[in-house]
Amino acid sequence: MKLTLQLGAAALSALLLTPAQAQTEIQWWHSMTGGLNDWVVDLANGFNASQKDYKVVPTYKGSYDESMTASIAAFRAGNAPHILQVYEVGTATMMAAKGAVVPVGKVMADAGYKFDAAAYIPAVVGYYTAPNGQMLSFPLNSSTTVLNYNKDAFRKAGLDPNKPPATWPELASAAAKLKIAGYSCPFTTSWQSWTQLESFSTWHNTLFASQNNGFGGSSARLIFNSPLHVRHIENLANMARQGLFVYKGRGNMPDAPFYSGECAMATASSSTYASIKKNAKFDFGIAPLPYYPDVPGAPQNTIIGGASLWVMAGKKPAEYQGVAAFFHYLTNAEIQARSHQRTGYLPVTLASFRLTEKSGFYKQNPGTDTAVNQMIRKTTDKSRGIRLGNFNQIRAIIDEELELVWSGKKSAKEGLDAAVKRGNEQLERFEKANKS
Repeated sequence: MKLTLQLGAAALSALLLTPAQAQTEIQWWHSMTGGLNDWVVDLANGFNASQKDYKVVPTYKGSYDESMTASIAAFRAGNAPHILQVYEVGTATMMAAKGAVVPVGKVMADAGYKFDAAAYIPAVVGYYTAPNGQMLSFPLNSSTTVLNYNKDAFRKAGLDPNKPPATWPELASAAAKLKIAGYSCPFTTSWQSWTQLESFSTWHNTLFASQNNGFGGSSARLIFNSPLHVRHIENLANMARQGLFVYKGRGNMPDAPFYSGECAMATASSSTYASIKKNAKFDFGIAPLPYYPDVPGAPQNTIIGGASLWVMAGKKPAEYQGVAAFFHYLTNAEIQARSHQRTGYLPVTLASFRLTEKSGFYKQNPGTDTAVNQMIRKTTDKSRGIRLGNFNQIRAIIDEELELVWSGKKSAKEGLDAAVKRGNEQLERFEKANKS
């Protein structure tokens, strides 16, 4: 009798455990840290709680470079994740990874979900979509370039805190007044290639590279040494000599000097909003990227930054069904709106933008709609985005050459000519490697 009871209890336990065991696990590798890691975990937990068939497991795998390297090794070993977060400069590299990825559009269609390009922010969907209209990856954390400024500093310098500089000449003038007011760093910029050359180009409807910035094929070559580009970098170099522009390092290193109040203005990612709100002990504003008013067609639209989610190949149909269900969950307007308001990243869909607008969030937090307004305009062949191979190496080259310009060791033309020459060598290598 005792044995029968034990067997019965074991059978009952097995039945109770069956639903958990039947769940299909979806591995998601990402590169989000701090509060953004919390956001990613909350997204996964929200999806997991919304249904019982799938469980998304988010795992931090280091920086974008580190996670991409790890995923390649894992794919070769046959244990790649289902979903990989890749920054936007890795898009061309992922597209060239034949057999390693499955287009998101195919994953969604196979699972019975419809993809409507018109539902997305144009510049976002355009960047991650193939020429045939198929979405390649899912845009998770999209950002763009904005001008952050210290309103308290503006007041101290006798500037109107509600009228940020709209043009580059106005920014230089404001920087001069801020310097007189005692600010040792009137203006700085993070991600200098992205803000001062890449977004600068699309904002002025000017090509950064041939073949429509690489969208036309792998034979694209860099052309950001045009008279307009040289003029802009020369103006910044002049500002650097006068102490109006202070270079604070590569990547997002210049963000902290703005948060601390040392730098009064900074061109940066729109995703800095949450950190500024948390760390800044001053009144701040968010404004569009400045432009040159004499350039026809300016301003046009800025380009995408951040990252998207790629689906790795070699998985089972049931697992792809789970990936599609998760992506479908992420497109929900309320979830998109909450993510946008929480992080400063763009709302990927127009519905989530309208929902945020309707909620009064933009009125309560002035300037937070700046990034969206820069991106919702219809793009052109020159402003759709920049999709190049070996882009990370090219950005490192641009950093090196611009540092020589800021330090006065090279002229703007010499620096840009060298960056173009060296960058094109990287593009040639990428083209050859992907032809063989």
